[in-house]
Amino acid sequence: MSDGIYTTLTRQSGLMREMSMVANNVANASTTGYRAEGLIFSEHVKDLGEGQPSLSMATGNGHVTRSVQGALSQTNGTYDLAIEGDGFFQVEGSEGEIQLTRAGAFLPNDAGDLVTPEGLRVLDAGGAPIFIPPDVSDVHISSDGTLSADGRLLAQIGLVMPEDINSLDRTNGVSFTTKGALEPVENGRVLQGFLEGSNVDAVSEISRMIQVQHAYQMGQGFMEREDERMRSVTQLIGR
Repeated sequence: MSDGIYTTLTRQSGLMREMSMVANNVANASTTGYRAEGLIFSEHVKDLGEGQPSLSMATGNGHVTRSVQGALSQTNGTYDLAIEGDGFFQVEGSEGEIQLTRAGAFLPNDAGDLVTPEGLRVLDAGGAPIFIPPDVSDVHISSDGTLSADGRLLAQIGLVMPEDINSLDRTNGVSFTTKGALEPVENGRVLQGFLEGSNVDAVSEISRMIQVQHAYQMGQGFMEREDERMRSVTQLIGR
């Protein structure tokens, strides 16, 4: 197999991964708290010797989670929360791990724990579950995350940021885990009665999808022509 086909194969593999990411972004353009994801390509260059052109191979082996703020919509829901600025809410994963999310559509469950729609418990600034007494009526959540009801302080919803934003690993559409350290957020504000929408720019994503598709088709065409050329050479040598 020629070097050109090897080079194109690595590029095609990366383009397929990028197409999958772009399609996932488009599918979640209206998902509350969704963070768009992008692919990072890296180039590997090898010296083939004096007088020979270098060999360049590109692979899509990294990803980035876009942190731009999504649009805020007012719902007036008591436990609907949005973050204005930096930060993530902390929730307890199904296996006890801490997950991070911007999707703040919370509600108390039958046991009184504040949970996500999937039933994962929301954690306070100290990493403990937040309990909402069943007899409370006037629930207020201030911009620093302080949760009070009927004049009683109940908890403080914790906002955190990973030490390295690029260390986030997506666990599902709107939740992430990280192996790095988590730091308290000082410049993030909690808004009660609001939800943050997806930060996907649908027009840009669809435009990028068309570009990736065209690039993939060009690569596929090159490989087919190169395959035909090698077959012709093989047939001539075999005569």
